[in-house]
Amino acid sequence: MEWLTSHLDIAELTTLLVQYIPKVVAAIAIIAVFWMIYRVARFPLASGLKQAGLHPALVGSLVDSVFRITMIVFALVMAAGQLGINVTAALAGIGVAGIAIGFAAQDSIANVIAGFTIFMDKPFEVGDWVTVAGESGEVSGITLRSTRIRKLNNTFIVIPNKTIIDEVLINHTKSGETRVAVPVGIAYKEYIPKAREVLLKAMEGIEGIRRDPAPVVVVSDLGDSSVNLQVRVWIDDASREEAVTSIVVEASKLALDAAGIEIPFPHLQLFVDDVQEPVWRKAAMLPAFGKGGPSQPS
Repeated sequence: MEWLTSHLDIAELTTLLVQYIPKVVAAIAIIAVFWMIYRVARFPLASGLKQAGLHPALVGSLVDSVFRITMIVFALVMAAGQLGINVTAALAGIGVAGIAIGFAAQDSIANVIAGFTIFMDKPFEVGDWVTVAGESGEVSGITLRSTRIRKLNNTFIVIPNKTIIDEVLINHTKSGETRVAVPVGIAYKEYIPKAREVLLKAMEGIEGIRRDPAPVVVVSDLGDSSVNLQVRVWIDDASREEAVTSIVVEASKLALDAAGIEIPFPHLQLFVDDVQEPVWRKAAMLPAFGKGGPSQPS
């Protein structure tokens, strides 16, 4: 105890405490004021952003993350200034560190910017059925960095938002019902109106197909081995597109078989003509044929 009292100037320590207590109280008060401002302002701010048409998920990210962090940074900077810390030097150091972090996290920043684009443009929402980057499924979640898609086999795919922005995206549910087109080929000798009648009749018993618009069968093109038709039906639930396609294919095959309408397989037809006598005479004049080449048929 004597050593402590000999090395410490109690009077000087008391003076320092008296000088710094108001500064500490002021710093704490600044932090408390900024925190109260955040707590009071976040609900009106979120309401205003929602009324402006922003996506609820984006509003949550802006208010609970960006706005909150911004208020905390301002509060800490002002509180540090009250304590006598060189704020300018600290901000310069933070700026340099921010640049370094920005270069190291270019992909993450690009994904966040793409996330803002998705929230603003609204190409899809949670619950929509989409196809993007070679994957199809239901959108189960959207964040600033990535989008989560649930596939039919109940597996989840996390796709970076930058990939979604750069790829062609198909939204199957944006406009309501979805059309399913199933190709069916018939032989050239078959009567197209008869095949159309048979196929449309087969569509009547399939559950999930809309009656308005009604199914149609059209000729899509004339193939090498078949007349190619398309059976076009409409469904309400885009998630059943794959299932309905399988059912339509099976029903079409069974209906055409029952009606005796041929579904041809690809084939190639060759025509070989007889080699005429003048051809052999001209061939015999060639050196290879004159020296024991292929003999002329008798």
